[in-house]
Amino acid sequence: GQAGTADRPMTVDDVVTKTGITLAVIVALAVVNFIIGFSNPNSGLVMVLTFVGMIGGLIAVLISTFGKKYDSAPVTLTYAAFEGLFVGGFTFLVSGAAVGDTDAGMLIAQAVLGTIGVFIGMLFVYKTGAIRVTPKFTRFMVGAMIGVLVLALGNLVFALVTGSAGILRDGGPIAIVFSLVCIGIAAMSFLLDFDQADRMVRAGVPSKMAWGVAMGLAVTLVWLYT
Repeated sequence: GQAGTADRPMTVDDVVTKTGITLAVIVALAVVNFIIGFSNPNSGLVMVLTFVGMIGGLIAVLISTFGKKYDSAPVTLTYAAFEGLFVGGFTFLVSGAAVGDTDAGMLIAQAVLGTIGVFIGMLFVYKTGAIRVTPKFTRFMVGAMIGVLVLALGNLVFALVTGSAGILRDGGPIAIVFSLVCIGIAAMSFLLDFDQADRMVRAGVPSKMAWGVAMGLAVTLVWLYT
């Protein structure tokens, strides 16, 4: 029989559209949580929503990955809503922090522009073939991401136990180097996202799979921004 609209092959336009919708939801919920924090800085609600967003976003990613819901629009948009709460709360907390004699909130606009710039730059790198995504490169990136995750979780546990920021977040030389490494790995992760989308388009997978690509790109964008 003739294939239905839902079964047509995925195109680049599908990836762009789904990613745009996902990012729009993230931005909308981020603005909402930021306004809540700005309007009621002492209520503690923004902290609750930020924590809920962080945990909810993680659960949504796990469901998409291990629950075989890669093509699910509800899972991707649910992730976007939770991640928006986290990004908005994170941004609000940073806006009131000070690094030395500098208001860290001044870095928010630079972080947004930097994230967009890195995204465009890595897309150019991928399209020109300056860095090719090979199996060896993929294995290296997976190992690097696992290493960063383990270090970050270890530092978080240390911070919760001792009450200090931890060596990876105290603003010292090691913290700066760790942040630069994270930025580099996040930037290189875009190559994996682009390659996956490219392979899926060429393979003619169903168009609904673009929701999974959108989530992958959103995860990398949020990681790079934070």
